[in-house]
Amino acid sequence: MKRDSTNKYSADGCRLDRRSTLKILLAAGLASRWGIADAASSRSILTRAIPRTGEKLPVIGLGTSDEFSVSPGEDLEPLREVLRQFVALGGTLVDTAPAYGNAEEVIGGLVAELGIAKKLFIATKVRTRGRDAGVEQMKTSERLLKKQPLDLLQVHSLVDVETQLKNLRGWKEVGRVRYIGVTHSRVSAFGDLERLLRNEKLDFIQLNYSPTETDAEQRLLPLAAEKGVAVIVNRPFENGEYFRKVKGKQLPDWAGEFDCTSWAQFSLKYIISHPAVTCVIPATSNPRHLVDNMGAGMGRFPDDRTRRRMRELAASL
Repeated sequence: MKRDSTNKYSADGCRLDRRSTLKILLAAGLASRWGIADAASSRSILTRAIPRTGEKLPVIGLGTSDEFSVSPGEDLEPLREVLRQFVALGGTLVDTAPAYGNAEEVIGGLVAELGIAKKLFIATKVRTRGRDAGVEQMKTSERLLKKQPLDLLQVHSLVDVETQLKNLRGWKEVGRVRYIGVTHSRVSAFGDLERLLRNEKLDFIQLNYSPTETDAEQRLLPLAAEKGVAVIVNRPFENGEYFRKVKGKQLPDWAGEFDCTSWAQFSLKYIISHPAVTCVIPATSNPRHLVDNMGAGMGRFPDDRTRRRMRELAASL
């Protein structure tokens, strides 16, 4: 099994304290399974509405880049447990892509085995050139993920975006997908994302955003809110770079004011406290890290003054 790319650098900074872990586990009915008992109270994960329809999504989703691509014969139990706990803790949005190795096939198989397809909001992508190639890739995703209709199809990294958006609209019109959108994970593409937000009717946009990468706050997040477009956030930990920055550093005491118990939650709570953000998708193959990530969607959240303080701290790392 590949190591967890979101939290693999977090041994010193992303560990839940015992009471916070128990609160989350008890909320999901998982404490007894792990042989843990405590009088801690339960909490629910925050949800946000998809602007186009009002459908609610929990603010913490699950990314699968790297983590759900496995070699033949590898043990799938950690991934199986991640999905079990994700659903038990109230998660729904799982984001994947054909570009993530065999992640779609692994997800489709595990979801069918666990019988949780109806509980999940599954998002995938198309990344190829040409109308026919795009349709074939979308059909393959549909088959591997074993879900009809697909919940969300996105044009991955804006590859042949005009052609693929036509394909996505065609599928939406006939009911093979419920929502459509576009994605990118680099600030260098923000100009193109802004153009698409202004000129295309999109349901979702996916972009990179975190307390150490705040560029989206300037134009894209306000524009998405103005246009009524849902926002999925990727790279909440800068593909691991964030954890290298905080390694060995003490979480500030004032993080407790918004129920933050780890550096992972520090970034995630900053992201989802922005009102334009619908969901953030940290990727993990580690069940303990999944519990930590889901905890960021519970409890209190930073206000504007605290968010400024968080940005200042992140800039100093």
